[in-house]
Amino acid sequence: MPRRTPEELITMKTAGTHEAATDVQAQRMAGHQTQTSALDRMGGTKGLVYSVLPVVAFVAGNSVRGLTVGIISAAAVATGIAVLRLIRKESIQPALSGLFGVAVAAGVSWYTGSAKDFFLIGIWASLGGAVLFLASVLVRWPLAGVLWNTATSKGNVWRSDKRSRFYYDVATLVLAAIFGARFVVQRWLYDSDEVGSLGFAKIAMGYPLLGLGLLVVAWAARCSNKRLHAVGLLAAGRS
Repeated sequence: MPRRTPEELITMKTAGTHEAATDVQAQRMAGHQTQTSALDRMGGTKGLVYSVLPVVAFVAGNSVRGLTVGIISAAAVATGIAVLRLIRKESIQPALSGLFGVAVAAGVSWYTGSAKDFFLIGIWASLGGAVLFLASVLVRWPLAGVLWNTATSKGNVWRSDKRSRFYYDVATLVLAAIFGARFVVQRWLYDSDEVGSLGFAKIAMGYPLLGLGLLVVAWAARCSNKRLHAVGLLAAGRS
């Protein structure tokens, strides 16, 4: 092996240090982009705010003037949000989805004549989500992995690696626990006729907990990608 001059050794060491620093910076940027993308999937900061306003309007209107005012207030706010996004030339799909959700919830509450039924569909949807996520782990198709890798066009290569499946199992079980906790808490408040507390629980256990769950999914994705790169199941340059 040819001997290297001190200048060559210094150059090699400097280049290696620079490459390592570049890799660390790239990993940090990727982590930041993943968290940003997770927030974007929820509609961004404005989307978080818009999602809670109809609930606040319903609870406030119902507590002050009764069920009818509560329903009208929630519908008016949801419609106003849709119009505002349209005027600002923003994506109206989240607003339309929110308006549809408010309309259905308000319709159920109007039909039964009970303010607490405004939250009924969301309560049972939480139970359905918990069961679905848990079942996906039991059949070895953890939904966190399926949804993430479908969205990022990576296919199902992750399923061929046991450790990758474990990472996504953890993320999926966290999501199942979030949906399960929503159901348990909100069902208890529903049975106790605590309409105001139901509204607070829906907001507090909504996007904040979902955001936490998405961070766990992002962690699982990073760990899985690193593992798949290491064993040669994921081509270099795909992350």
